[in-house]
Amino acid sequence: MGHDHDHLPSEIRHEKPLWWALGLTTTFLVVEVLGAFWTNSLALLSDAAHMATDTLALMIALVAVRLSRRPPDARRTYGYARLEALGAMINGGMLFVVAAYILWEAVARFRQPQEIASTGMLMIAAFGLVINLISMRLLRAGSGESLNVKGAYLEVWADMLGSVAVITGALLIRWTGWKPIDPILAVLIGLWVLPRTWVLMREAINVLLEGVPKGIQVDAVRARLCAHDGVLDVHDLHVWALASSTPALTAHVVIAEGMDPDVLRRRLGSALHEDFGIDHVTLQIEADHCGDDCGDGTPAAPSRQAEDDHDHAAHAGHAHGHVHEPRRSSPDAQGHHGHPHP
Repeated sequence: MGHDHDHLPSEIRHEKPLWWALGLTTTFLVVEVLGAFWTNSLALLSDAAHMATDTLALMIALVAVRLSRRPPDARRTYGYARLEALGAMINGGMLFVVAAYILWEAVARFRQPQEIASTGMLMIAAFGLVINLISMRLLRAGSGESLNVKGAYLEVWADMLGSVAVITGALLIRWTGWKPIDPILAVLIGLWVLPRTWVLMREAINVLLEGVPKGIQVDAVRARLCAHDGVLDVHDLHVWALASSTPALTAHVVIAEGMDPDVLRRRLGSALHEDFGIDHVTLQIEADHCGDDCGDGTPAAPSRQAEDDHDHAAHAGHAHGHVHEPRRSSPDAQGHHGHPHP
Protein backbone atom coordinates (compact mmCIF):
# COMPACT_ATOMS: atom_id res chain seq x y z
CA MET A 1 0.00 0.00 0.00
CA GLY A 2 1.31 3.43 -0.94
CA HIS A 3 1.75 6.16 1.64
CA ASP A 4 0.77 9.81 1.49
CA HIS A 5 4.14 11.50 1.90
CA ASP A 6 3.08 14.66 3.67
CA HIS A 7 5.11 16.56 6.27
CA LEU A 8 2.67 19.45 6.68
CA PRO A 9 1.48 20.34 10.20
CA SER A 10 -1.86 18.79 11.16
CA GLU A 11 -3.28 22.16 12.21
CA ILE A 12 -2.30 25.82 12.07
CA ARG A 13 -2.44 27.63 15.39
CA HIS A 14 -2.30 31.21 16.56
CA GLU A 15 -2.87 32.73 13.12
CA LYS A 16 -5.55 35.15 14.31
CA PRO A 17 -3.27 36.84 16.91
CA LEU A 18 -0.65 37.28 14.17
CA TRP A 19 -3.18 39.11 12.00
CA TRP A 20 -4.21 41.38 14.88
CA ALA A 21 -0.60 42.12 15.78
CA LEU A 22 0.21 42.85 12.12
CA GLY A 23 -2.73 45.27 11.82
CA LEU A 24 -1.77 47.15 15.00
CA THR A 25 1.92 47.31 14.13
CA THR A 26 1.33 48.45 10.55
CA THR A 27 -1.05 51.18 11.72
CA PHE A 28 1.47 52.52 14.20
CA LEU A 29 4.29 52.28 11.66
CA VAL A 30 2.42 54.73 9.42
CA VAL A 31 1.67 57.01 12.40
CA GLU A 32 5.29 56.95 13.56
CA VAL A 33 6.74 57.75 10.13
CA LEU A 34 4.36 60.70 9.70
CA GLY A 35 5.05 61.77 13.27
CA ALA A 36 8.80 61.61 12.76
CA PHE A 37 8.58 64.18 9.95
CA TRP A 38 6.04 66.26 11.87
CA THR A 39 8.18 66.47 15.02
CA ASN A 40 11.48 66.51 13.08
CA SER A 41 12.67 63.66 15.33
CA LEU A 42 15.35 61.38 13.93
CA ALA A 43 14.94 59.10 16.94
CA LEU A 44 11.30 58.51 16.01
CA LEU A 45 12.31 57.79 12.42
CA SER A 46 14.95 55.35 13.65
CA ASP A 47 12.38 53.64 15.87
CA ALA A 48 10.02 53.53 12.90
CA ALA A 49 12.69 51.58 11.01
CA HIS A 50 12.76 49.13 13.89
CA MET A 51 8.95 48.99 13.82
CA ALA A 52 9.25 48.13 10.13
CA THR A 53 11.26 45.06 11.12
CA ASP A 54 8.37 44.02 13.37
CA THR A 55 5.88 44.49 10.54
CA LEU A 56 7.97 42.48 8.10
CA ALA A 57 8.66 39.80 10.71
CA LEU A 58 4.93 39.41 11.29
CA MET A 59 4.31 39.29 7.54
CA ILE A 60 7.01 36.63 7.12
CA ALA A 61 5.47 34.60 9.95
CA LEU A 62 2.02 34.82 8.38
CA VAL A 63 3.33 33.92 4.92
CA ALA A 64 5.12 30.91 6.37
CA VAL A 65 1.98 29.82 8.22
CA ARG A 66 -0.27 30.27 5.18
CA LEU A 67 2.07 28.64 2.69
CA SER A 68 2.70 25.71 5.01
CA ARG A 69 -0.85 24.65 4.14
CA ARG A 70 0.04 24.27 0.48
CA PRO A 71 1.17 20.73 -0.31
CA PRO A 72 4.21 19.99 -2.48
CA ASP A 73 3.49 19.75 -6.17
CA ALA A 74 5.19 18.43 -9.30
CA ARG A 75 7.37 21.53 -9.64
CA ARG A 76 8.14 22.15 -5.94
CA THR A 77 8.43 18.80 -4.23
CA TYR A 78 9.45 20.45 -0.94
CA GLY A 79 6.62 22.96 -1.08
CA TYR A 80 7.08 26.68 -0.47
CA ALA A 81 8.90 26.70 2.86
CA ARG A 82 11.92 28.65 1.59
CA LEU A 83 9.87 31.71 0.73
CA GLU A 84 10.37 32.52 4.41
CA ALA A 85 14.13 32.81 3.83
CA LEU A 86 13.64 34.91 0.69
CA GLY A 87 11.37 37.27 2.62
CA ALA A 88 13.97 37.58 5.37
CA MET A 89 16.62 38.50 2.79
CA ILE A 90 14.42 41.27 1.39
CA ASN A 91 13.65 42.40 4.94
CA GLY A 92 17.34 42.59 5.84
CA GLY A 93 18.33 44.44 2.68
CA MET A 94 15.71 47.13 3.24
CA LEU A 95 16.76 47.55 6.87
CA PHE A 96 20.42 48.04 5.95
CA VAL A 97 19.43 50.83 3.54
CA VAL A 98 17.20 52.55 6.13
CA ALA A 99 19.80 52.21 8.90
CA ALA A 100 22.52 53.65 6.66
CA TYR A 101 20.32 56.68 5.90
CA ILE A 102 19.54 57.24 9.60
CA LEU A 103 23.22 57.05 10.61
CA TRP A 104 24.16 59.47 7.81
CA GLU A 105 21.45 61.92 8.87
CA ALA A 106 22.50 61.62 12.51
CA VAL A 107 26.04 62.73 11.66
CA ALA A 108 24.62 65.81 9.94
CA ARG A 109 22.46 66.63 12.97
CA PHE A 110 25.42 66.38 15.32
CA ARG A 111 27.03 69.16 13.28
CA GLN A 112 23.85 71.23 13.09
CA PRO A 113 21.24 70.35 15.77
CA GLN A 114 17.62 70.97 14.81
CA GLU A 115 14.52 71.89 16.77
CA ILE A 116 12.53 68.91 18.07
CA ALA A 117 8.84 68.89 18.97
CA SER A 118 9.42 66.91 22.14
CA THR A 119 5.75 66.86 23.18
CA GLY A 120 4.64 65.25 19.91
CA MET A 121 7.60 62.91 20.03
CA LEU A 122 6.59 61.84 23.55
CA MET A 123 2.93 61.27 22.62
CA ILE A 124 3.77 59.15 19.56
CA ALA A 125 6.33 57.07 21.43
CA ALA A 126 3.84 56.46 24.27
CA PHE A 127 1.22 55.35 21.74
CA GLY A 128 3.79 52.98 20.25
CA LEU A 129 4.52 51.51 23.66
CA VAL A 130 0.82 50.71 24.13
CA ILE A 131 0.67 49.06 20.69
CA ASN A 132 3.74 46.98 21.49
CA LEU A 133 2.33 45.82 24.84
CA ILE A 134 -0.94 44.76 23.18
CA SER A 135 0.92 42.89 20.42
CA MET A 136 3.11 41.14 22.99
CA ARG A 137 -0.01 40.02 24.84
CA LEU A 138 -1.52 38.65 21.62
CA LEU A 139 1.61 36.72 20.64
CA ARG A 140 2.67 35.47 24.04
CA ALA A 141 0.54 32.31 24.01
CA GLY A 142 1.86 31.11 20.67
CA SER A 143 5.51 31.99 21.33
CA GLY A 144 6.05 28.75 23.18
CA GLU A 145 4.65 26.55 20.40
CA SER A 146 5.69 28.12 17.10
CA LEU A 147 9.15 29.36 16.11
CA ASN A 148 7.55 31.82 13.68
CA VAL A 149 5.38 33.30 16.41
CA LYS A 150 8.31 33.28 18.82
CA GLY A 151 10.41 35.30 16.36
CA ALA A 152 7.61 37.83 15.91
CA TYR A 153 7.13 38.03 19.69
CA LEU A 154 10.82 38.78 20.24
CA GLU A 155 10.72 41.46 17.52
CA VAL A 156 7.81 43.21 19.22
CA TRP A 157 9.46 42.83 22.63
CA ALA A 158 12.63 44.49 21.32
CA ASP A 159 10.64 47.33 19.76
CA MET A 160 8.91 47.91 23.09
CA LEU A 161 12.36 48.69 24.50
CA GLY A 162 12.94 51.09 21.59
CA SER A 163 9.71 52.93 22.44
CA VAL A 164 10.86 53.25 26.04
CA ALA A 165 14.16 54.74 24.80
CA VAL A 166 12.35 57.33 22.65
CA ILE A 167 10.07 58.27 25.55
CA THR A 168 13.11 58.75 27.76
CA GLY A 169 14.77 60.87 25.09
CA ALA A 170 11.67 63.03 24.63
CA LEU A 171 11.50 63.70 28.37
CA LEU A 172 15.21 64.57 28.54
CA ILE A 173 14.89 66.98 25.60
CA ARG A 174 11.84 68.58 27.22
CA TRP A 175 13.58 68.99 30.58
CA THR A 176 17.10 69.90 29.47
CA GLY A 177 16.62 71.32 25.96
CA TRP A 178 19.76 69.49 24.84
CA LYS A 179 19.08 68.80 21.14
CA PRO A 180 21.88 66.24 20.45
CA ILE A 181 19.93 63.70 22.52
CA ASP A 182 17.76 63.01 19.47
CA PRO A 183 20.55 61.97 17.04
CA ILE A 184 22.28 60.07 19.87
CA LEU A 185 19.14 57.99 20.38
CA ALA A 186 18.82 57.50 16.62
CA VAL A 187 22.38 56.15 16.40
CA LEU A 188 21.83 53.85 19.39
CA ILE A 189 18.61 52.43 17.92
CA GLY A 190 20.24 52.06 14.51
CA LEU A 191 23.24 50.25 15.97
CA TRP A 192 20.84 48.04 17.87
CA VAL A 193 18.88 47.11 14.73
CA LEU A 194 21.87 46.42 12.46
CA PRO A 195 23.33 43.41 14.34
CA ARG A 196 19.89 41.81 14.59
CA THR A 197 19.38 42.44 10.88
CA TRP A 198 22.71 40.79 10.07
CA VAL A 199 21.77 37.75 12.18
CA LEU A 200 18.46 37.51 10.31
CA MET A 201 20.17 37.68 6.92
CA ARG A 202 22.87 35.21 7.96
CA GLU A 203 20.26 32.65 8.98
CA ALA A 204 18.35 33.19 5.73
CA ILE A 205 21.54 32.76 3.68
CA ASN A 206 22.29 29.55 5.58
CA VAL A 207 18.87 28.16 4.67
CA LEU A 208 19.21 29.14 1.01
CA LEU A 209 22.71 27.58 0.82
CA GLU A 210 21.41 24.39 2.47
CA GLY A 211 23.72 24.87 5.43
CA VAL A 212 23.57 22.90 8.66
CA PRO A 213 20.69 24.25 10.81
CA LYS A 214 21.53 26.33 13.85
CA GLY A 215 22.03 24.24 16.97
CA ILE A 216 22.88 21.00 15.16
CA GLN A 217 26.41 19.59 15.01
CA VAL A 218 27.05 17.12 12.18
CA ASP A 219 29.69 15.26 14.21
CA ALA A 220 27.20 14.80 17.05
CA VAL A 221 24.59 13.48 14.63
CA ARG A 222 27.10 11.04 13.12
CA ALA A 223 28.16 9.89 16.58
CA ARG A 224 24.53 9.29 17.61
CA LEU A 225 23.86 7.17 14.52
CA CYS A 226 27.09 5.22 14.98
CA ALA A 227 26.30 4.57 18.63
CA HIS A 228 23.52 2.17 17.64
CA ASP A 229 24.52 -1.49 17.95
CA GLY A 230 23.17 -2.33 14.50
CA VAL A 231 25.25 0.32 12.66
CA LEU A 232 28.72 -0.48 11.28
CA ASP A 233 29.31 2.73 9.33
CA VAL A 234 27.64 6.01 8.33
CA HIS A 235 28.70 7.89 5.21
CA ASP A 236 27.28 10.43 2.73
CA LEU A 237 25.70 12.20 5.70
CA HIS A 238 23.98 15.49 4.85
CA VAL A 239 22.04 17.78 7.19
CA TRP A 240 20.35 20.94 5.93
CA ALA A 241 17.30 23.14 6.51
CA LEU A 242 14.20 23.09 4.34
CA ALA A 243 13.16 26.22 6.27
CA SER A 244 14.36 27.95 9.42
CA SER A 245 12.63 25.40 11.66
CA THR A 246 12.56 22.33 9.39
CA PRO A 247 15.83 20.36 9.47
CA ALA A 248 16.31 17.43 7.09
CA LEU A 249 18.83 14.61 6.90
CA THR A 250 20.02 11.98 4.43
CA ALA A 251 22.63 9.30 5.06
CA HIS A 252 23.91 5.88 3.96
CA VAL A 253 23.99 3.43 6.84
CA VAL A 254 25.94 0.15 6.74
CA ILE A 255 23.98 -2.40 8.75
CA ALA A 256 25.39 -5.12 11.02
CA GLU A 257 24.78 -8.72 10.07
CA GLY A 258 21.55 -10.11 11.47
CA MET A 259 19.99 -6.68 12.12
CA ASP A 260 16.55 -6.08 10.63
CA PRO A 261 16.81 -3.01 8.35
CA ASP A 262 13.24 -1.82 8.96
CA VAL A 263 13.66 -1.97 12.74
CA LEU A 264 16.97 -0.11 12.42
CA ARG A 265 15.43 2.66 10.33
CA ARG A 266 12.63 3.18 12.83
CA ARG A 267 15.02 3.29 15.78
CA LEU A 268 17.42 5.69 14.08
CA GLY A 269 14.51 7.92 13.03
CA SER A 270 13.20 8.04 16.59
CA ALA A 271 16.69 8.84 17.93
CA LEU A 272 17.14 11.71 15.45
CA HIS A 273 13.77 13.14 16.40
CA GLU A 274 14.33 12.90 20.14
CA ASP A 275 17.95 14.11 20.23
CA PHE A 276 18.05 16.67 17.41
CA GLY A 277 14.44 17.45 16.43
CA ILE A 278 15.04 16.11 12.91
CA ASP A 279 11.85 14.58 11.52
CA HIS A 280 12.46 14.64 7.77
CA VAL A 281 14.92 11.73 7.52
CA THR A 282 16.04 9.69 4.52
CA LEU A 283 18.23 6.65 5.28
CA GLN A 284 19.66 4.21 2.75
CA ILE A 285 20.46 0.90 4.40
CA GLU A 286 23.45 -0.99 2.96
CA ALA A 287 24.55 -4.53 3.80
CA ASP A 288 28.08 -4.50 2.37
CA HIS A 289 31.08 -2.87 4.02
CA CYS A 290 34.84 -3.11 3.81
CA GLY A 291 35.63 -3.49 7.47
CA ASP A 292 35.30 0.24 8.09
CA ASP A 293 33.65 1.26 11.33
CA CYS A 294 32.27 4.51 12.66
CA GLY A 295 35.48 5.25 14.50
CA ASP A 296 37.72 6.02 11.52
CA GLY A 297 35.17 8.01 9.55
CA THR A 298 36.21 6.40 6.24
CA PRO A 299 33.25 5.95 3.92
CA ALA A 300 32.38 2.35 3.20
CA ALA A 301 32.18 1.31 -0.44
CA PRO A 302 28.55 0.62 -1.37
CA SER A 303 27.68 -2.65 -3.05
CA ARG A 304 26.64 -2.85 -6.68
CA GLN A 305 23.15 -3.88 -5.63
CA ALA A 306 22.93 -0.92 -3.27
CA GLU A 307 23.87 1.44 -6.11
CA ASP A 308 21.21 -0.05 -8.37
CA ASP A 309 18.59 0.27 -5.63
CA HIS A 310 19.57 3.81 -4.50
CA ASP A 311 16.06 4.78 -3.49
CA HIS A 312 16.74 6.97 -0.45
CA ALA A 313 14.05 5.11 1.45
CA ALA A 314 12.75 5.23 4.98
CA HIS A 315 11.61 8.72 5.85
CA ALA A 316 11.43 8.70 9.63
CA GLY A 317 8.39 10.45 11.09
CA HIS A 318 7.84 12.08 14.45
CA ALA A 319 8.31 10.68 17.92
CA HIS A 320 6.23 7.59 17.08
CA GLY A 321 9.04 6.55 14.71
CA HIS A 322 6.83 6.09 11.65
CA VAL A 323 8.84 5.12 8.58
CA HIS A 324 7.99 5.92 4.97
CA GLU A 325 9.58 3.94 2.19
CA PRO A 326 8.66 4.14 -1.52
CA ARG A 327 7.53 0.94 -3.20
CA ARG A 328 10.28 -0.82 -5.11
CA SER A 329 9.87 -2.99 -8.18
CA SER A 330 12.89 -5.09 -7.19
CA PRO A 331 14.28 -6.21 -3.82
CA ASP A 332 16.81 -4.08 -2.00
CA ALA A 333 20.23 -5.21 -0.82
CA GLN A 334 18.61 -7.11 2.04
CA GLY A 335 16.05 -8.80 -0.17
CA HIS A 336 13.06 -6.83 1.19
CA HIS A 337 10.22 -5.57 -0.97
CA GLY A 338 7.45 -3.05 -0.61
CA HIS A 339 6.55 -0.45 1.96
CA PRO A 340 7.10 -1.52 5.61
CA HIS A 341 4.74 -0.28 8.27
CA PRO A 342 5.61 -0.50 11.96
